[in-house]
Amino acid sequence: MKAFMDDEFLLRSESASRLYHDFAEGMPIFDYHCHLPPAEIAGNIRYRNLTHVWLGGDHYKWRLLRANGVPEELITGPGDDWEKFKAWAETIPYTLGNPMYHWTHLELRRFFGVNDILGPSTAEHIYGACNEKLAEERFRARGLMSMMNVKAVCTTDDPADSLEHHRAVAADGSFPILAAPAFRPDKAFTSTDAGFFNRWTDSLGEAAGTDIRDLHAFLGALTNRARFFHGLGCRLSDHGVEAPFSSDCTENAAAELFARVRGGESLRRGESADLSSVIFRHLGETYHELGWTMQIHMGAMRNNNSRFFASIGPDTGFDAIGDFEIG
Repeated sequence: MKAFMDDEFLLRSESASRLYHDFAEGMPIFDYHCHLPPAEIAGNIRYRNLTHVWLGGDHYKWRLLRANGVPEELITGPGDDWEKFKAWAETIPYTLGNPMYHWTHLELRRFFGVNDILGPSTAEHIYGACNEKLAEERFRARGLMSMMNVKAVCTTDDPADSLEHHRAVAADGSFPILAAPAFRPDKAFTSTDAGFFNRWTDSLGEAAGTDIRDLHAFLGALTNRARFFHGLGCRLSDHGVEAPFSSDCTENAAAELFARVRGGESLRRGESADLSSVIFRHLGETYHELGWTMQIHMGAMRNNNSRFFASIGPDTGFDAIGDFEIG
């Protein structure tokens, strides 16, 4: 019988095996989009256990746990770490065929040297074995990155972010891996919710050191922050877009729409698309000037559970594939 997920996993031909083992296997990782917390890299944190490093911020796992009926206390709540891990071990057998099943076991093998199949009967042994490894110096945050031959990561950062952790990493000459920010200005396109938009715009102005009273100042603040990001190694923007949009709205017309939002009026979707088109074009010109690449993540329907969005916030496992008109 073929071994479970051995060195030939997913390699179905001699050519595939040769291409992987002779060329791809030893290649370094240049991750141009990730959600690694910059604070963990800057602090080179030691993870307290496998639950902390594996389940602490992975909303893909959270979604599967909920689908298996696990109570929120053992997902994002204050539940005991061992009980949370046990719930994940009980869930994993039901994910066979889902990439999460493959990722889970590849991580156990590649990081921890554990070849057992995770499930209720193996959970305690795997938890103990991995926790012993996590107590070692080389299993701190930076060590885990080095183990996987990472050369560069680009995190996901709001334009109003101080980037204090990126500044700390940049100032530390002992860390050879590039950890650069990526510019994610999604909140600049939320003019259908005036309250949220204005709170964020105030924080953007504070970060840029300017009072944003009109569209001209708003666009200037975005450019200011892009240049600040550039100085810390950023070379990528990163946009979450439901569906493509574009209008021929003029900057004068957009300025009137912006004034209405700053006055507390939420825009209708069509009006918001007009204002967003002007903002998007301005950002595209800024990226071109800086020599950046623009990344666009399209087609996700986000935050579909209003109750959990209100209680635990965005990016917590309630997104879905959208059915927006793309082409």
